Amino acid sequence: MTDRPDVAFDLLSTQLLNDPDLDVSLTVTGLHVRGRLFAYLDDDALVTDLPPSRAADLVGRGVASAVAAGRAEPKGAWVAVSEAEDWPELAGEAHQFVGEPAVGMDS
Repeated sequence: MTDRPDVAFDLLSTQLLNDPDLDVSLTVTGLHVRGRLFAYLDDDALVTDLPPSRAADLVGRGVASAVAAGRAEPKGAWVAVSEAEDWPELAGEAHQFVGEPAVGMDS
């Protein structure tokens, strides 16, 4: 990754936009999967929508800080992560989590 958050976010976005499922889009608000926001850049941190238990773990270990939902109705819990080296893993988790079909809606 890079020391510049905007460049790191651009690299991350490019990786996710090249996802073989072709279900990721980038808008002015951030990264979306099937129309739902799952990650965005806020100053120098990546903000992601993760399962509540995963978000609590990251916050508890000091890897992330909790973020109040404001940009979109969350599916789980929003957290902000400053370390760009953690962004690909967490964005991937958020992409998968937010992109999952609702229970009972996959058939």
